[in-house]
Amino acid sequence: MHRRRFLTTAAAAGAVTVGRLSPARAARELLVAEPVHSTGYLPLYIAMAKGYFEDVTVKIVTIETGAGHTNAVLSGQAFAFIGGPEHNAFAKAKGAELRAIVACVNRGNIYFCAAPGHEPPDSDWPSYFRGKTIAIGPFGGTPNSILRYLLGKWKLDAKRDVTLIETANSATIAVVRGRQAQIGEATEPYVTQGVRNKVWGEPFFNVPKEFGPYAYSTINVRLDTIRKEPELMRDFVRGMAKGLKFLYANPAEASEIAKAQFPTMPIEDLRATLDRSFKDELWSRDGFISTQSWTTASAVVREAGILKSDIKYEEIIDMSFVEAIRATL
Repeated sequence: MHRRRFLTTAAAAGAVTVGRLSPARAARELLVAEPVHSTGYLPLYIAMAKGYFEDVTVKIVTIETGAGHTNAVLSGQAFAFIGGPEHNAFAKAKGAELRAIVACVNRGNIYFCAAPGHEPPDSDWPSYFRGKTIAIGPFGGTPNSILRYLLGKWKLDAKRDVTLIETANSATIAVVRGRQAQIGEATEPYVTQGVRNKVWGEPFFNVPKEFGPYAYSTINVRLDTIRKEPELMRDFVRGMAKGLKFLYANPAEASEIAKAQFPTMPIEDLRATLDRSFKDELWSRDGFISTQSWTTASAVVREAGILKSDIKYEEIIDMSFVEAIRATL
């Protein structure tokens, strides 16, 4: 894909950039594609702000389409994408080779919130969700897959029993505010923003707590990049691991870095967002992706009917770099 065409496509998809976009150049300037600009990715932003990636400059581009961040890597326009490793499985099923090299978000960063007057009376989820309109992220994205997985568990049909409004993750607040949906499925910081603006109440269904360890967001690269530039992989993974370690060791300074990434977000909202994330143990502590966390992620997309093949852990996840740098941190 020509660079100009990629930038036009990204802009049309609602891309928001941090820094100047340019093609990824190993050991100089690397581009990481993200599906939404989220406090969930704070360890990556910390590593960028603290210079933990050593001799490379990392920049990000936000592409809010279900598979846009993955396609940016497959096409060679981005070095990596941050998102669920199930996208690697989707690519594998079609003959492409991607690998998750380090974890970021180790819980399902999704919460369900109800508009005022539509709160659930109890935890009979099949009865409550039946007939409701739900604002969710785009098809193919992890939040969308989680809802479809839950609907399947509750014996509800995504077409007949509920109405789904599939939109950009950042737009779910607007959909619920406009009374087009009674339920919003959202990530932070949008959960807290919706609560503070009285668009919906506190989450009534907490996926991080309900699902446990979950390979929700990992850094993913092409397999041929790993083979050609293993030193670059090791340096990048070390930078992410340092970002994760810093986050837990220095929450106050981490909050300042988050504030720089979300300058228009009221400080009270930002603090509430981070407090929820720490409480729910959202982030990985060391970058390691466990087999259990992939088992959960795989079950979501398999049972939702989005992934047809049984893709094994070792076919899409490479922990060799995390293991190699553990003793150096």
